[in-house]
Amino acid sequence: MNPTWSRFNITSIVLGFAFLYLPIVLLVVFSFNESKLVTVWGGFSTKWYVSLFHNQGLMDATWVTARVAVISATVATVLGTLAALTLTRYTRFKGRMLFSGMVFAPLVMPEVITGLSLLLLFVAVGLDRGFLTVTLAHITLTMCFVAVVVQSRLITFDRSLEEAAMDLGAPPVKTFFQITLPVIMPAIVSGWMLAFTLSLDDLVIASFTSGPGATT
Repeated sequence: MNPTWSRFNITSIVLGFAFLYLPIVLLVVFSFNESKLVTVWGGFSTKWYVSLFHNQGLMDATWVTARVAVISATVATVLGTLAALTLTRYTRFKGRMLFSGMVFAPLVMPEVITGLSLLLLFVAVGLDRGFLTVTLAHITLTMCFVAVVVQSRLITFDRSLEEAAMDLGAPPVKTFFQITLPVIMPAIVSGWMLAFTLSLDDLVIASFTSGPGATT
């Protein structure tokens, strides 16, 4: 039974990876196709990449997208980490349920609703749509994901390490930066990478909140 199940598991894994990554491999291969038809191989060529890098509009949009992703991911990581610390360390405070609901609302809300809500908010406060509004929207979208990742690490964090450091005379700030932060740093980095990826992937919210000079 074990060899049979082993072969079955290996076959399932191989088929699963092929299903996920084979289309990507084919896409990369056919990006060097001389022909415009994806079903006909016309020979190896890099002309499409040359055309891409000479398209100023696409390059400008790519640069804006990268800037939005880096800035929004960085700010979302800071805010999401602070939110996770607040929800984990302070389990009872007035308005905790409201705060938690506001932080994690984008997780359950459709992106169309989030984008439309942010658009109405920006219009109400008189904020012109552009680079700033897209960045703020992506911070709102990605902060909750960072909070989830960091909070999951904080829940399993051994608080006795902090208590031991403070018993030895370390102030709370020094304890955080020398004990807590190094332990949760992998979760923070993972949260930043997730936020960066989500920002790059987003189209719906950006289409609602972008404006002149902020084409992504």
